[in-house]
Amino acid sequence: MHKIYLFIGTLLAGLAVILGAFGAHGLKKIVGPETVNTYQTGVQYQMYHAFALIMVAIMYERWQSSLLNYAGIFFIAGIVLFSGSLYLLASLKAMNKVGVSGIGMITPIGGLLFITGWVLLLIAIIKK
Repeated sequence: MHKIYLFIGTLLAGLAVILGAFGAHGLKKIVGPETVNTYQTGVQYQMYHAFALIMVAIMYERWQSSLLNYAGIFFIAGIVLFSGSLYLLASLKAMNKVGVSGIGMITPIGGLLFITGWVLLLIAIIKK
């Protein structure tokens, strides 16, 4: 499992760099600073949790724990829901399609998944 997390974590970190560059150079030309800030928050949290996933993979290689495995799953799901929803909101703003309701409600669910991943990681460390 650790190789999959290493692969996904590295892929997501690289993607965060690409998305961050787009936000800094391309997106700011078509949307306002508030939307760019929202987008950059998605990039920032994606990078943090891509690194967390790589950390989980390294730890999992040393000692297999279902808690570490679940932490990795929650980090990935959190990136998809938290960062993904922020990217989607910024994209909709860029296309002047701001009337889509419900997308903003996905972001806090992603945040809860991040928190759950960190709690699981902490419990895994304490149990070790």
